[in-house]
Amino acid sequence: MNFPATRMRRLRRTPALRSLVRETHLHPGALVYPLFLCPGEGVRKEVASMPGVFNLSIDEALKEAESCAALGLGGLLLFGLPAQKDDLATGAYSENGIVQQGLHALKRNRSLDSLVLIADVCLCEYTSHGHCGIVARDSARGPEDTDLYEVQNDATLPLLSRTAVSLAQAGADIVAPSDMMDGRVKAIRAALDAASCHATPILSYASKFASAFYGPFREAAGSAPQFGDRRSYQMDGANLREAMREIDLDIAEGADMVLMKPALPYLDVIRAARERFDIPLGAYQVSGEYAMLQAAFQRGWLSPDRAMLESLISIRRSGADFIVTYFAKNAAQSLG
Repeated sequence: MNFPATRMRRLRRTPALRSLVRETHLHPGALVYPLFLCPGEGVRKEVASMPGVFNLSIDEALKEAESCAALGLGGLLLFGLPAQKDDLATGAYSENGIVQQGLHALKRNRSLDSLVLIADVCLCEYTSHGHCGIVARDSARGPEDTDLYEVQNDATLPLLSRTAVSLAQAGADIVAPSDMMDGRVKAIRAALDAASCHATPILSYASKFASAFYGPFREAAGSAPQFGDRRSYQMDGANLREAMREIDLDIAEGADMVLMKPALPYLDVIRAARERFDIPLGAYQVSGEYAMLQAAFQRGWLSPDRAMLESLISIRRSGADFIVTYFAKNAAQSLG
């Protein structure tokens, strides 16, 4: 039927009608809030490029976690800023590592039981060179190229596995490898099972693109590469079919869930993954997406609540079951 018999505006007339027929819903339980843990006590240092995001000592992180639980958020994604770094990223898998300490403290607080604690598994925050794996001189380069190195895939897998086990034993509900080394999910699953951590799920950053939108995170986590870049292991942003292959392989290796990163510039990838795969699928609204919107908010160019929620709804509509976002607390407050 055509106009005037058909009037699409009939169901848009009131807030109650719009809510009743809304196709995509956003709720606090589908939001995961990243936390950056650092040594010390009483530390709450704002990240210059990410207003409202802080490096937190564990005592301050506990306060932040309590507010997240009170808002009904689904979980926390934990990153660490170690006191010291080295070429072998020993802080990542130390029993006394900063995230391990944080997990113990968070687990002791029973008021936080509603939060799923997800521990990022990567080495970049813990290596002196800022790369996500072990580096060695590239033998294919000429002797004059003394500053050129390559990230060693297979040599990195044991350290990632060791990190995942350490985090699971410290209390992580989920371990989330974000390094993009080939074969890491299989290696981590085998290591977890060998350590009797059979029940610990793996959330694989299966589709992680080499993106310009990670810049503010690298300030927050102190993880910028000291040389080169990460394009030899993170994905080329032009490749959607390759992203599907990456997800396929990670599921075959034992991933229980997958995470897409970034979100807004790659909504088509999220949609393609949702149509193809049935396992839980998350998306990470990364630091650059957050910083870009915050810059517009500070200049009065966009309405904060409306733009924030619209960006999150777009990620949900594309197919994400849950969203890692620095807006999690603000969004939960807006959703009421």
